Amino acid sequence: MRILPSWLREFVNVTADDRQLAEDLTAAGIAVESVQQENGATVYEMDLTTNRVDAMNHYGVSREASAIYDAELKKVAPRLPQPGDLADFPIVIEDVEGCARYSARIVRNVKIGPSPHHVAQRLELLGSRPINNVADATNYELNELGHPTHAFDLDLLEGGTIIVRCARKGEVLKTLDGIDRKLTTEDLVIADAEKPVALAGVMGGFDTMITERTRNVLIESAWFDPATVRSMAKRHGMHTDASHRFERGADWGVTTLACDRVTELILQSTGGDLPGGQIDVVARILDPMPVELHRSEIKRILGIDIAEQEIRRILQRLGFGLRGGTAGNFNVQVPTWRLDVEREVDLLEELARIYGYNKFPNTLPLFRGAVETLADEPKDAKVRETLLALGYDEAISITFISEQDAKTFGNPHPSERSLGGAPESEVEPLGIANPMSEEAGYLRTSILPGLLKMVEYNLNRGNTNVRLFEAGEVFEKVGDGREERRHLGFAATGDAWAKNVHTRGQPYTFFHMKGDLEQLLAAFQHNSLYFDVQTPEHLHPGRSARAVMDGETVARFGQLHPDLAAARKFRQEVYIAEVLLDRLYRHPLREPRYESISKFPAVERDFSFVFDDAVTFERIKSAIEELHIGELQKLMPAEIYRGEKVGAGKYSVLLHAEFQSNERTLRDDEAANWSSQIIGKLESLGGALRA
Repeated sequence: MRILPSWLREFVNVTADDRQLAEDLTAAGIAVESVQQENGATVYEMDLTTNRVDAMNHYGVSREASAIYDAELKKVAPRLPQPGDLADFPIVIEDVEGCARYSARIVRNVKIGPSPHHVAQRLELLGSRPINNVADATNYELNELGHPTHAFDLDLLEGGTIIVRCARKGEVLKTLDGIDRKLTTEDLVIADAEKPVALAGVMGGFDTMITERTRNVLIESAWFDPATVRSMAKRHGMHTDASHRFERGADWGVTTLACDRVTELILQSTGGDLPGGQIDVVARILDPMPVELHRSEIKRILGIDIAEQEIRRILQRLGFGLRGGTAGNFNVQVPTWRLDVEREVDLLEELARIYGYNKFPNTLPLFRGAVETLADEPKDAKVRETLLALGYDEAISITFISEQDAKTFGNPHPSERSLGGAPESEVEPLGIANPMSEEAGYLRTSILPGLLKMVEYNLNRGNTNVRLFEAGEVFEKVGDGREERRHLGFAATGDAWAKNVHTRGQPYTFFHMKGDLEQLLAAFQHNSLYFDVQTPEHLHPGRSARAVMDGETVARFGQLHPDLAAARKFRQEVYIAEVLLDRLYRHPLREPRYESISKFPAVERDFSFVFDDAVTFERIKSAIEELHIGELQKLMPAEIYRGEKVGAGKYSVLLHAEFQSNERTLRDDEAANWSSQIIGKLESLGGALRA
């Protein structure tokens, strides 16, 4: 909204220039976003928080300046002629919850025309288009005092009465914007004896608006319930200056003053008559509860002592009433325009911002105790550091998933006898009593559904190279309670490395993910680590594996099953992994150790064997490790062949072995002996040595 500093100075004598005033208001929480010059006038563009509806007008901002500069605030006191003896206009409030107060005045014999120059000029500077002297009077008051008002053509009100009631089923109101609004029984309307004439707190009616033919005017100034106005405005898709203020809580106590101020402006510009006094119907009184303020809390929360005289000055300048002061306590009466002040801490905020945050000394908060590092913090840091170094980005997803995802991705903590996931009959996800939606009705049993949603989000927006990881809690229903365990998930799709002028690109494959996982697991101490094909059904049966560390499952990984990928409309292969951190963290982090390079030569031997497809390299490696050949430094597959020469269901593998000692040069007979042991072990697995 816009504020004119020249208008503010009519209410408070501020010696600071416009820019200094803007800075001081901003420092006190009444933010001036920009200072502009338009048509020779300074204009503030304000950025006020929604709870400060009291400052969304010139008088409210002037009140703030009064407290900041300790200057007297001029009261608004409309000067009206002595009214005639005409009887009061009947006003009935049927919905006392929707309308707590309704004030009105009648002005007769008005002459509709353009507004005075100073009124029209100010409205134009504030971004409002002048309409006529009566409509402009209500807009002028709205910017001055901040309370929405409305003017009806009195002669167009049927039955000589105003009724504030709920709309009746089937009623239609044509609002000032020319649109017919179909009303519901939940709408609060201003009506005459026959029909609705305004949507309360939102917009007036077209049929009773002020025109050039208007001669008699009824001025409305009321208080409407914020929730009622908010629901009506949303239901009808409307947002007006009036609804903006009523939705946030207007001032119950200013209705009569606002009505008189509009009346004064209309009489000054139209030359009308005041036939009777003000009509003020109060359906219920809104009197804010007093708040206790303790000097001890000022010291405890703000960290400084503020003199009692300064406390009184600040609060009284802001319009608060103070009683007491004995034993360091005050009984503070909250004004009707400060609906945002309800607790003692709200008063402390008022004191702090007007006193000046820049006056607070720089001190450290009091702390007694010691910083404690969580037991798994070094391991969490190592996992995060490793995945970031591997090119993954950390992500965070919500902990709620659908029932289908909870069952699809299985038991989050499978037993050792399971194939990495329990049968569907054993899966019982933990339901939420009041879910946000069907898609978020259960606590997650796996990290993977959230990661896949984020991968899907990226792919749908053209980002085809995605690597994400997330660590968090997963949940499992156990009896009447639940168990929480920490898991790590990571997902990758796209290129392992992109195409460039030096090399062709290579797509991310199962082996890249296996390498990433091995890099992660290598940070933890263990005696054995092997991979097998016992994997859950949500992974590709031929491109997935389970990692077993010291006899315990620690991870499952591989390509997402093609059926699940098709259901999610993935057009490229997506690889996922889930690490059971609660199991992995039972292993300590690996301590760096220095080992010198042997100065003695290595002895290399190759073994060519034919195996059945059922014999994996993990079995081959484990079998050779059982020989406990300390000098065997390396064993790796050099070549693999499948084809007609070895027969169906078989493969040929060339194993490369290296023997080396740190103490001496190895003899040929020793190498031959170890080679014989290896050949015998491989033959015991069903392997056939090739010539």
